[in-house]
Amino acid sequence: MGTQLISQESISWQKLAPFLDGPIRVRLSPGAKNSIRESNKVLKQILKTKRKVYGVNTGFGKLSSVSISVKDLKQLQLNLVRSHCCGIGTPLDLGVTRLMLVLKLMTYAKGYSGVRPKVAQLLVDMLNHDILPIIPRKGSVGASGDLAPLAHMARGMIGEGDVHFQDRIVPAMIALKESNLNPIVLEAKEGLSLINGTQVSVALGIRSLAEAYILLKTADISGALTTEASLSTRTVFNPKIHRLKKHKGQVQSATNVYQMLNGSEIVKSHEDCGNIQDPYSIRCIPHVHGSSREVYINAEKIIDNELNSVSDNPLIFPNGEVMNSGHFHAEPVAQALDTLSIAMAEIGAISERRINYLMKGIGDRIPMFAAVNPGLESGFMLAQVAAAALASENKTMAHPASVDSISTSAGQEDFVSMAPWAGRKCLRILNNVRAILAIELLIAANVNHRFHKKMSSGKGLVPVMSLLRRHHMLTIDDHPLSDDIETINDLIQSGKIVNSVSQYINVL
Repeated sequence: MGTQLISQESISWQKLAPFLDGPIRVRLSPGAKNSIRESNKVLKQILKTKRKVYGVNTGFGKLSSVSISVKDLKQLQLNLVRSHCCGIGTPLDLGVTRLMLVLKLMTYAKGYSGVRPKVAQLLVDMLNHDILPIIPRKGSVGASGDLAPLAHMARGMIGEGDVHFQDRIVPAMIALKESNLNPIVLEAKEGLSLINGTQVSVALGIRSLAEAYILLKTADISGALTTEASLSTRTVFNPKIHRLKKHKGQVQSATNVYQMLNGSEIVKSHEDCGNIQDPYSIRCIPHVHGSSREVYINAEKIIDNELNSVSDNPLIFPNGEVMNSGHFHAEPVAQALDTLSIAMAEIGAISERRINYLMKGIGDRIPMFAAVNPGLESGFMLAQVAAAALASENKTMAHPASVDSISTSAGQEDFVSMAPWAGRKCLRILNNVRAILAIELLIAANVNHRFHKKMSSGKGLVPVMSLLRRHHMLTIDDHPLSDDIETINDLIQSGKIVNSVSQYINVL
């Protein structure tokens, strides 16, 4: 278990991605500790003046005009956390929950929240003991912050509700006690600060980026394998052609496919066939895959900006100013994940079209449905149908969540981001895309195995064929395909497909 320093310095989402896979120790830098301490001092000075401060000595949202007496300030924060624990559905996965705690700690490290150092320290301790509150995945509209899921996080910190601890679900108080920790007793602003923020949306964004990163590279690999298997030309991927377009992602995809096909005896076998007009789903791989890469880069920038930002309200400034804002609004994250969803749905859609092309039969070299005995055998007929079903699901889910705002909180919160839904939807799309690419790899590899057996694949594709052969994915007869698709799906998700190619060529 490594250690991640939480400071006021900006970091990239890649530095946080390992939290998705398991516990990593964290510690606050001296500067972060000092910022938290000084911000809390400022808040305490403000409280002595009896100034009216939203969420500190007032009600919340539409109830902000209600003043709260000093004796009720702690109860106000406790009531807030308890009343906002209204999440719905199955829990968020542990990696996303772990990231939520890290991201909340990062906001506190900036020194604008006013919470006591012991609140930040409890987050550190819970991460280091991997005490993760059980957080229902539904119930947030992404403004005013991810209120419901963050309230469930805060609930664990006050010793209520259930948590995941040492591979079991236990009451929060038991996990804290076994770790020699005490629950927090919320003081002024602390409940509000814990539930105000974009941490759920950003955590879902980080998982989406991590998944999409592998899939974009895998798509070039599966596209190259289909290009080879379908007896399509390599020439159209020559990087010098694509440098005439000013899209970096397009050049990267073209270079990947061109390199992977280098030395292919299968490609060489039909060099003089005269066929120069392959289907768009093959000829335009760089244009479509490259466009999705560009969208991905933009989503990365937005997620990185948000995870390094302060998302709290109100904000406590060092000079004693208390300023209200809408920093809890996750619109940038929502739009980033919506556009990433569209871009990745396109990756799945074009892959399905390439699968379909292989199903039609190609000349006298590849029978329909890539069956060895068409008619007696159905080959990969239904694998294409499954891919079509997944691609169609994605087309529906690619509808942007961010354009579908709904008014909440008696009209006070009248325009919301829907970022958590954008994130959860994006992950569902990515799961479908992974399965579609698995189907493409399965079929293209088997076309090579069945009908181009005496010829070697391209330099970058030989390791893919070898990997699939080792996992018994290359066959000659009809058999149930679900397990094969699942196996390749796992090989993609683990990065083994990309890594196998990367040993021989640099997959951009």
